Amino acid sequence: MEAKEVKLPEFTVVGFRIEANLDELESGIGKNTYDSLISRKDEILFKKNENVILMQIYPMKHGFNPRIERFTQLFCYEVKEDDFVPSGMVSHQVPESKYVTYTHKGLESELGRSYDYLYGQWMSEHGHESKGYDFEIWDERYKPESSDNEIDMYVALR
Repeated sequence: MEAKEVKLPEFTVVGFRIEANLDELESGIGKNTYDSLISRKDEILFKKNENVILMQIYPMKHGFNPRIERFTQLFCYEVKEDDFVPSGMVSHQVPESKYVTYTHKGLESELGRSYDYLYGQWMSEHGHESKGYDFEIWDERYKPESSDNEIDMYVALR
């Protein structure tokens, strides 16, 4: 699948929020947060489906380096209603937006090349800028340690 532009309506997610840089996430914080979400998923009452969403919200500053500077990550589920937010979790409203979407195929450890393509080559060729957040959808194809892994990626566009 090639990258393409789509428009998504506003939606709401519920889950765990953490502040970390990529090095911290890769050292285990990300996996621990994911495991916590999975172990408590039944507490999220109005899930639309079983797909985990990893949302990343970046500070909009020149020269931001996610390897060393912290940013917000939400490990969450899309919900139909957010009337009930379990203890220790947050609700987050995602505005209607245009996105570039792309399906990463291969090991999760190689995801960086897909982000480099979207944020670098694709944005440059199509004259777009990022809105400062992106998200991944981890569905039944999510097998991070397998070459059969597939992750749908969405980068919000200005």
